[in-house]
Amino acid sequence: MEAPNLNTVPPTITSHVVAIPYPGRGHINPMMNLTKILVSKNPNILITFVVTEEWLSFIGSEPKPNNIQFATIPNVIPSEEGRANDFVNFLESVMTKMEDPFERLLDRLEPPPSVIIHDSYLAWVVRVATKRNVPVASFWPMSASFFLVLKHYQLLEQNGHYPVNASEVGDKRVDYIPGNSSIRLVDFPLKDASFRSRRLLQFALATIPWAEKSQYLLFPSIYELEPQAIDVLRQELSIPIYTIGPTIPYLTHNQVVSTNHDYINWLDNQPLGSVLYVSQGSFLSVSSEQIDEIANGLRESGVRFLWVMRGESSNWKNICGDKGFVLPWCDQLRVLMHSAIGGFWSHCGWNSTREGLFCGVPFLTFPIMMDQPLNSKYIVEDWKVGWRVEKEVKETVLIRRDEIARLVRRFMDLDDYEVKEMRKRARELQQVCQSSIASGGSSENNMEEFLGHILHGAKP
Repeated sequence: MEAPNLNTVPPTITSHVVAIPYPGRGHINPMMNLTKILVSKNPNILITFVVTEEWLSFIGSEPKPNNIQFATIPNVIPSEEGRANDFVNFLESVMTKMEDPFERLLDRLEPPPSVIIHDSYLAWVVRVATKRNVPVASFWPMSASFFLVLKHYQLLEQNGHYPVNASEVGDKRVDYIPGNSSIRLVDFPLKDASFRSRRLLQFALATIPWAEKSQYLLFPSIYELEPQAIDVLRQELSIPIYTIGPTIPYLTHNQVVSTNHDYINWLDNQPLGSVLYVSQGSFLSVSSEQIDEIANGLRESGVRFLWVMRGESSNWKNICGDKGFVLPWCDQLRVLMHSAIGGFWSHCGWNSTREGLFCGVPFLTFPIMMDQPLNSKYIVEDWKVGWRVEKEVKETVLIRRDEIARLVRRFMDLDDYEVKEMRKRARELQQVCQSSIASGGSSENNMEEFLGHILHGAKP
C-alpha cells in the first residue's frame, strides 16, 4: 500500500498526527483507541496510522473515522507464525528493520507530521523524530508501575536478587522499587537467567531511556489506579506525563448492541452474574496439558462459562459440557459489560486488566510472562479485586482440574462473603474508571491538555 496522498486534505485540518504502534494486537488496539478518542474531541486532526502490511490485512476493514487513514511499511518477519515461533527474533527485527521504511514514509507525507505518537517499544522513533525536529509522544503500552519496575530494575541486581530461582526464593518480597508496594521476587518480569529471558529483558530495559527523551509520556492508565507510581514518575522525569486511560473502545460499545452474535444470545439467557469469562489472551499461551486441566476443571465445577479458545475451540466444545460456551473470538468489552458475567479468568495483559476494571468484573488471575505477573499482583494485592489461580509459589507445574474446579466454584458463589466483598470493590473501581473519562475526570483532563499541545504543534 502506498503512502496516502494528503494533498487533498481539507483546509480545516490543523494538525497531522502520525501514530505508529508495535506490530501486535495488544499494542495496536490501545493506540487505535487513543487516536479515535483524539479525533472525537477535535475533527480538525488528521491521523496517519502506520502498520505493517500484514496488520493492514487484519484491521484495514475495521470501522474508523474518516480522518484516520492507514499507511503501511513492509513486514519485519514473513508471517504471524514466525512471530509466535521466535518471539526474540521478531522483537529484534522490530527494533532494527522498521526504522528505515518508516523514515522513507515520513518523506512522502504531506503535510509533514505535527507530532508522532509511537509505541515505546519502537524506541528508534525518538531518534527519527528528533532528527526532523518533530515532537514525539511515547505511548507506554503497560502500567506506570511496570515502567518504574523496569526503570529501577538494576536495584534487583544490586541487592543480589537477579536472576531469580523460583524454587529457592519462595514468597520472598522486596520493597525498594519506587512507586510500588512490596513485590514477590517471582512476580518480576524475565527474572531467570535463560538466554530468551535475558534478551527480552535487554530489549525492555532499552526502551526506558528513549521514552524519557520524548516530549510527552503517555500511559493507558488512570491516575487513581496508580497514584503512587505516577507521582514518583513526575518527580523523577522532567517531561509531561499524562494518564489517558483506559483507551479501550468505550466510545463504540453502545453502538454494537444490535449486532447478532450467538454468544450474546447465550449470555442473554443466563442468570445475573453467573458466567465466568475465560480468556488467556491473543498471543502467549499456556501448555496444551494445562489447557486440558482448565477445560476439565471448568466442566467439573458446574459453573457456567464463556471461553475464548483461539484456534482450537471446536476441539473443546464437547469436553466442556453443556454449561460452557467455547468460541474462537468475541467482542471482549461487550462480553465483560454483560450483566450475566460474574468473573474474568485472565492472563492479566494490561488491555484485559483495564477492560475488566472498567466493567467492574473480579478476576481469577493466571499470568504467563512480562508484566502479567505484576498486573496479577496489582489486581490481587493492591486493588483486591481478584484471586490467584496459582496460589502458592512453586516451580511451574500443572494446576490440576480438581483444584481449578474448587476454586472456580467458590469464586462464582454469590453467597460467599469474601466474594461479595470482592465484587463490591470491583464495582467501586468501575466507578473510578468511568469517572476518569467523564467531564472533569483525571483522564479527560489529561487528554484535553495533551490535545492542546497537539493542536498547537509545539514542544512543551
